Amino acid sequence: MSAAAHPGPQRGHGGRSFADASPAEVRAALIPEEAVEFDRRWREVMFRATETLDLSEVLETLDSWRRVARLTAAVGTEAHRLMYRRAAGRLTDEELPADEPLSRTKARLGL
Repeated sequence: MSAAAHPGPQRGHGGRSFADASPAEVRAALIPEEAVEFDRRWREVMFRATETLDLSEVLETLDSWRRVARLTAAVGTEAHRLMYRRAAGRLTDEELPADEPLSRTKARLGL
């Protein structure tokens, strides 16, 4: 299928829908910190798929990251980071610094 025949993800009510987004389209929508996580995870599941000849984990991983990409695209990068800070702050009952690395914030959430 050519790029002209398939223009990319469809748009829905909440902005861009990533239901059919390719891995490259998903990665492009992620914040840099999560793009690194995506790359690591994508390589892991692709490696296992080449060994097992089973794509189910690849498809599950892609679907999971499509949701993250859709949320990021819908709210914007700073609001996406703020969402993690607010959730971690509520969970820990602390006010988190705005400059806290996302990896630390996500660790507070068990992610």
